[in-house]
Amino acid sequence: MSDAAIEVRGLVKRFGDTAAVDGIDLTVPAGTVYGVLGPNGAGKTTTVKMLATLLRPDDGEARVFGHDVVREADTVRGLVAMTGQYASVDEDLTGHENLVLLGRLLGYSKKAAAARSDLFLETLGLTAAARRQVKNYSGGMRRRLDIAASLLSVPQLLFLDEPTTGLDPRSRNQVWEIIRAIVGQGTTVLLTTQYLDEADQLASRIAVIDEGKVIAEGTKGELKASIGLGSVHVRLRDAERREQAAAILAETLAADIQRDADPVALTARVRESGDGGTSPVNEMAAHQTGVALGELARAGIVVDAFSMGQPSLDEVFLALTDRPATAEEDAA
Repeated sequence: MSDAAIEVRGLVKRFGDTAAVDGIDLTVPAGTVYGVLGPNGAGKTTTVKMLATLLRPDDGEARVFGHDVVREADTVRGLVAMTGQYASVDEDLTGHENLVLLGRLLGYSKKAAAARSDLFLETLGLTAAARRQVKNYSGGMRRRLDIAASLLSVPQLLFLDEPTTGLDPRSRNQVWEIIRAIVGQGTTVLLTTQYLDEADQLASRIAVIDEGKVIAEGTKGELKASIGLGSVHVRLRDAERREQAAAILAETLAADIQRDADPVALTARVRESGDGGTSPVNEMAAHQTGVALGELARAGIVVDAFSMGQPSLDEVFLALTDRPATAEEDAA
């Protein structure tokens, strides 16, 4: 058995003349959440399908716990489970009936399947809805039922392909807590997502994929430090002075200015010098910020609060690809 849950070298998948996955290399440590981050069409789902033995690679090699996904596909299938982007349960059955059916298909006796169904429904907070038809479930409840179905066989490796797509913030937080609990019990999770905050919250390491290639890989701290940028967040007293403040910040910091959703907030990306030192924002960036705040004060613009730190993963992705991570493309 390999110490790595997943080892991928030069993985390729083509659809006609299009390379959906174009030479990906990955190593996923066992017992962790590994995030695969990228916009729609980046190749995330295609990669997961190859690792789960649902698609055959055109080139390259992939191993799951040391087993080749092509030559030892049956063994790999016994080690993994997968939850896709959309609910895969039967809407006309109840939650309990869905899990019992899947348990029976996995080889459990009727009694054992019912017991495991009850256990996971309770664990995922679905006991009260267990006897209701799934078509009457909310999106968050369906997603939790999907995850319960994936866990019936206690996989060593769980693929979660954009598990919180379309969920409200409360349901997303519930799914995040479930993922943390799963990993705490020893399961490795490969999480694909286009939500950068999700990767930031859950993943110990992250691969950024774009156009079928890995364009960056590391811990979230390493990715944030790699682009040599710091973030300066400013909160103004007067929303009507925001455009004037943005112009002053842009000039003094020589930086791109983001108008935040909050009408009195601005964010600037500040270029760091050298290797950035050991702090989130180095001395040069701090000096630039001090100058900018002085210019705002001279213009009579009151700053109620400001902070400095590493860039967000959104800013990392924008710096790496020259476009936001939520860009809409054809799915792959």
